[in-house]
Amino acid sequence: MATFNPGALLVNHQPGPWGEAVPIRYDQRDVLLYAVGVGASHLRFVYEQHPQFAVLPTFAIRWGGAGLVIDRSALPQSPGPLTIDAERRIEQLAPLPVPGSSTVTVQARSRLLAVYPRGKGSAFTEFETEVTDANGQACVLISTGIFQRGVATIGDIEPFEGCGLSRSAKSSPPERAPDVEVAAAIAANQAQLYRLSGDYNPLHIDPAAARFGGFDAPILHGLCTYGHCGQMLLGALCGGDPARFGSLAARFSAPVFPGDRLQVRAWQDGPGRVLFDARVGERTVVSNASFNFS
Repeated sequence: MATFNPGALLVNHQPGPWGEAVPIRYDQRDVLLYAVGVGASHLRFVYEQHPQFAVLPTFAIRWGGAGLVIDRSALPQSPGPLTIDAERRIEQLAPLPVPGSSTVTVQARSRLLAVYPRGKGSAFTEFETEVTDANGQACVLISTGIFQRGVATIGDIEPFEGCGLSRSAKSSPPERAPDVEVAAAIAANQAQLYRLSGDYNPLHIDPAAARFGGFDAPILHGLCTYGHCGQMLLGALCGGDPARFGSLAARFSAPVFPGDRLQVRAWQDGPGRVLFDARVGERTVVSNASFNFS
């Protein structure tokens, strides 16, 4: 079984040091492709000539872990099909720069937050990432939690004692009818489209890789489901105004498959805050989720 020692990286259960910031470049095509990949249809996100053309606030979620520098030998190393998104949270501190005719460059730096056992033969690893613009203004703070389910096969991780300061949080919606419900059909080629934003894990396109990962067929990217939830809630609660986006936290409870119908249900939890979940039929696919907005 694979062994590792996260305690060597996280001292006194505190986060690891920030890595050096790395540049990340994107252009209009990247912004448009991401928006379409998560099912957005409002012209302000999918048409570069729209007078209010903007970047979806969840666009940065795929940069989680950018600039992270750690001793990889001290962490579980899982092949793509055995590495699965577990939780994500993004907080918008300022809008991301909107690209015009040229490429935009932002800076991202990351640090290791925590490594914990999560179920038999698996590990939960959490990172934090800060994204700043060209003026040094912090735009986005991202928390990334991933499941690593082995090195060669599921269960191929030796038990260990966790450490670090996890940002993972639990939240349960109330036992009453939701205040907001919105649904969207996941296109049959949605995973094939979303992967063009840069997530080429074969789990989402190759049937053999999906079977190796324990699924009957390729599943939708967790971050694609996340983006769907974000743009649907932004439209339902904020009129699609990206400036009103505060933060979005979600745990991926079960896979979504291309062709599914995704239903998001939200409950008011105070001013500018809802708890929500997402379901496919009777199956909960997103839980422990919240959305904060102005």
